[in-house]
Amino acid sequence: MENIIIISGNVKYTITLDPGVWIFDDRRVDLTTYFTTKLENTESLEEYTKAVSKHWDREIIEGAIYPPTLKTEKKFEKEKVLTGTFGIPLKPFLQNSEPSSDANTFVIHCIDSEYEYPLEKANDFILGFSNNGKPLTGDGPIHVYFGDGSNLTSPIKNVKSFTIK
Repeated sequence: MENIIIISGNVKYTITLDPGVWIFDDRRVDLTTYFTTKLENTESLEEYTKAVSKHWDREIIEGAIYPPTLKTEKKFEKEKVLTGTFGIPLKPFLQNSEPSSDANTFVIHCIDSEYEYPLEKANDFILGFSNNGKPLTGDGPIHVYFGDGSNLTSPIKNVKSFTIK
């Protein structure tokens, strides 16, 4: 239970976060490239349409069988998951907690300190949960990175819970 993080406070729903399962989440981002590449704001329907179109084009060109390239792509993706450094955006979890309309402060509770930020800024936070394929056990279970990457070398560590005020 020491790896569980809770979002509570002035919210409609208390959210329980388990960083151990985020490796399987499609929302995960590669922290080695996330802050250096330009963020694209695309609509989810547009993204889905492009993915389906790419798959459809591939089936028309190569047929509906699995060519050797797909097997190597799957192997590469598996290798990437086992050795990568990943994070996940905090925004979807904050949205699911449904903060009250008068909530305006996001508090990060750590072992030895607390940090307060405006709730709007917390929507851009990235929660780091793995480093080189390993969970963050020593100073984790998560690290909090600002959306602009300004604390990339010194993220907020030893996080125990979040409170919305």
